[in-house]
Amino acid sequence: MSLASARSSLCRGFQRGLVPPTVGAVQRRFLNLHEYQAQKIFGDFGVAVPKNMAVFSVQEAVDKASEFAGDEVVVKSQVLAGGRGLGYFKENNFQGGVHIVPKAQVAEVAEKMLGKTLITKQTGAEGKPNNTLLLAEKVSIDSEKYFAILMDRGSGGPLMIGSKTGGTSIEDIAAADPSAIIKQPVDIKEGMTTEIATKMATQMGYTGGQIQEAATLITNLYKVFIECDCTMVEINPLATLKDGRVLVCDSKVGFDDNAQFRQKAIHEQRDFSQENPIEVEAKKYDLNYIKLDGSVACMVNGAGLAMSTMDLLSLLGGSPANFLDVGGAANVEAMTAAFKIISGDPNVKSIFVNIFGGIARCDHIAEAVVAGVKAVGASKPLVIRLEGTNVEKGMQIIKDSGLDAFLTNDFTTGAKEAVRLAA
Repeated sequence: MSLASARSSLCRGFQRGLVPPTVGAVQRRFLNLHEYQAQKIFGDFGVAVPKNMAVFSVQEAVDKASEFAGDEVVVKSQVLAGGRGLGYFKENNFQGGVHIVPKAQVAEVAEKMLGKTLITKQTGAEGKPNNTLLLAEKVSIDSEKYFAILMDRGSGGPLMIGSKTGGTSIEDIAAADPSAIIKQPVDIKEGMTTEIATKMATQMGYTGGQIQEAATLITNLYKVFIECDCTMVEINPLATLKDGRVLVCDSKVGFDDNAQFRQKAIHEQRDFSQENPIEVEAKKYDLNYIKLDGSVACMVNGAGLAMSTMDLLSLLGGSPANFLDVGGAANVEAMTAAFKIISGDPNVKSIFVNIFGGIARCDHIAEAVVAGVKAVGASKPLVIRLEGTNVEKGMQIIKDSGLDAFLTNDFTTGAKEAVRLAA
């Protein structure tokens, strides 16, 4: 892309009210809740869901199962990953994270699922701990559809996505028949209207009295999306039962962490057992950390520069061990925590500290880096690149500290040395 083209694209971005990645890039974390937690929120907003109960022990599963009508009950594992039905449990190789079970066999099935590790196509080989089960009424489904709401940059507001076909991956549906995907923007100022909800329900194939029922459900899901500060509400399947009811049978809901201050009750439900413990520890110090599988640890201030650092390391034949944005206000405590985290990775062969002093001054960051390294101990080769405000003072602080580090002002030079030391 030419400089002129880049400038033109950037200006169009500002005109649309968008923040270009190099200006406002901050790693965003979206809270995901378990299905049973999302079902409770849906119920509070009048969204129709099957009767369900969360259980946390085998005995509780047996006791609660008796409260459902019929001879069978649905038993669903609760892990934050897709593909549960086709997964298996690591400890006993028990197949499937979702089962329709005769009530007399609930104890046997619950014993095989609770406290075990479920592996699906999305969890990787390590799997995720399954500490909760969701019991749900068995329903007779006549047809399945797909429905979702997410924020759309193109339309500048919420976008509803639907399909007459559901119960399978929306990507597979779109690949087989792109015309099957229905998209309907919603003016975020005007909000959801009866007309818009009815139009969406009709396009999704609802007929007769089910149009009104589906439109009401869509309206209530939109309320959840807006009032709970969601980043996404995905319903798959949105089921029509043989008795005529329209229900949310499975869902995935994401919440914006930036709204945590006004959604405390929701965010207090976060299940840290489903997250990488190192990433959880990093978040305590406002460090944006994601573990990768390379050998060059990166410590960078600014998400845009962090991404560029990983790209350059890869282009030079190296492999980044992590994404780590220490932010612009890195202090001694945060730097010490950052060095502890990356030094504890057994795959790391070298550490590349890449700092551009813009709002944050190089001398202040240099002092924090020196203190952090000395607190943890420099057990691995260290490369430090400094540039920006007060860079001379920052370089001198590091030189005077006695740290055994390769020091440079040049981005590429520093990256090349970090790759060489990791080889």
